[in-house]
Amino acid sequence: MQELTARPGRGDDPALRVALTPHAVLRWVYTGRLSLASAIFVAAAVVSQRTGAGVSDLLVASLAFGVSVVVAGASFAWSEIYRKPLRLGFLYLQTVHDLCLVTAVVHVTGGGASQFAALYILVIAAGALLLPPGRSLLLAAFGNALYFTDVVLFTPAGVGLGVWLQLAVFAVVALGSAWVGARLREAGRDREAVEAELVRYRLQAENILENIRSGILSVDERGQLRFANPAAALLLDLELDRAIGRPILGQIAGRSPALAAALERAVGAGERTTRGEGIVTTPERRFHIGVTTTFTDHGIEGVGTSGRTATAIFSDISDQKRLEALRLRAERLEGIAALSASLAHEIKNPLAAVRSAVEQLAGMPQASDDERTLTSLVVRESDRLSRFLSEFLDFTRVRVRQTAVVDAAAVARGAAALAATHPDCPPGLTVTCSAADGVTFPVQGDEDLLHRAVFNLVLNAMQATPPNGHVGIDVVPAPRGVVPAGLDFPTGAVVLRVTDTGSGIPQDVRDRMFDPFFTTKPGGSGLGLAVVQRAVEAHRGFVTIESPCFDAADGRPAHGSRVSIVLPRAVPTPATPSSTPIVS
Repeated sequence: MQELTARPGRGDDPALRVALTPHAVLRWVYTGRLSLASAIFVAAAVVSQRTGAGVSDLLVASLAFGVSVVVAGASFAWSEIYRKPLRLGFLYLQTVHDLCLVTAVVHVTGGGASQFAALYILVIAAGALLLPPGRSLLLAAFGNALYFTDVVLFTPAGVGLGVWLQLAVFAVVALGSAWVGARLREAGRDREAVEAELVRYRLQAENILENIRSGILSVDERGQLRFANPAAALLLDLELDRAIGRPILGQIAGRSPALAAALERAVGAGERTTRGEGIVTTPERRFHIGVTTTFTDHGIEGVGTSGRTATAIFSDISDQKRLEALRLRAERLEGIAALSASLAHEIKNPLAAVRSAVEQLAGMPQASDDERTLTSLVVRESDRLSRFLSEFLDFTRVRVRQTAVVDAAAVARGAAALAATHPDCPPGLTVTCSAADGVTFPVQGDEDLLHRAVFNLVLNAMQATPPNGHVGIDVVPAPRGVVPAGLDFPTGAVVLRVTDTGSGIPQDVRDRMFDPFFTTKPGGSGLGLAVVQRAVEAHRGFVTIESPCFDAADGRPAHGSRVSIVLPRAVPTPATPSSTPIVS
């Protein structure tokens, strides 16, 4: 049997409610039915009590009232409480019952002379809205038959011209109502198509917004949150889904003052932000974000209300910041290296000639003791300057001379063993390597250069660690998020981490610690970490710093620093021999 699938109204946009749904029509039918049955029952009861006549009319009115209550109650439960489908049989029952009810009203109020015969028009019109055109015409014919039969059987005057005019009006109304009902149903189908299309676009938009990696949130002119996607909640580490409709700018300012200020400017002054930057600080981490804001003015016509909604789109740009810092550091080191090589050669040769000449002067018989003391000072300082120039040349000559598949774990163990016996090792300090035996971490590169880089890091950590401290080296596969987006490590990455228990590195020192000649140690050359940086870059890797760091091994916070070397993982070949650690 045919079934109507129209849905009840859900409070959608008034512009979309262009047609009455069957549920909406039925609600009016139930209300009108009970009102009419109650009115005719009360009227018949009053007339019977006052005149003592009209007992048969009171019986008809009572029967109509009782049946109407039962049918209306059962129909309401079927369509509104249990939400059953509105099949044609159910709709036929409603219209036939209402035609019979109107016939009872017409009969009680005078038959053919009744002023309530026009109620047939309302029932026929309602039937045209509920039923297909052909079926509504059939119900109109049924209503005409009921009215005509009541007039013939119970009206003493018989069938007159007025009755025939009433029947003609009923027929015309049936035809007009059928046409209007068809148009309304067509409009309803168009509305449902529009609603379905809107739902489809809404679902697509929600799917995009929920899966996009950028955070998106909107606030109104009162600072109340109107929308936030999951990425925004994740980046800010806030439960934004529970804050919809509540003031949120204060919580956002606690995480990112720059983001909150950009939203306030947009919603307050109508000022957009394009390619702004800020910092987000959460209990877990601190990172840079890029921010773009816009706003929308809206109001209600004719009411004079106005409002503004600001939307911010922000994303984690820490990877871009890291890549930019790495690029600038590499360019700076390359420029310094090129200049340094030229200067070192230009200075070293004349320095050797000066030293030789001073030694000859000191060896002359006529040289006095004071002259010999001064010449020995010149020779000693010349030697010190020569050693510095040698380190300078080592910095400029950092390059991969031979490549092979090297085990990073073996390099780390060799550097730890050598550092533990170094003269600069403070008393009581321990150096350990957590690279497991039997587990290899292959990287492609120059073993001597990698050993030199790791050893320099360990030596630097030892010098920053107080006596009885600890320096640890561990080698692990690169965790997710360590390699910035934009660097291509197709086979994965290996991380060598050197962690100390020193006092940490201040931010201003951390920003410059890889610059050549920058040092905080008395007598230091400032080239050790610069050599590490160039050696790692020669292997297509990069260096990161954490200070203070977090000891993920045992879950305890550490107060020292951690410097990590990240190298692309190599695919070992069976023919490649295993590398052996360098211990001397």
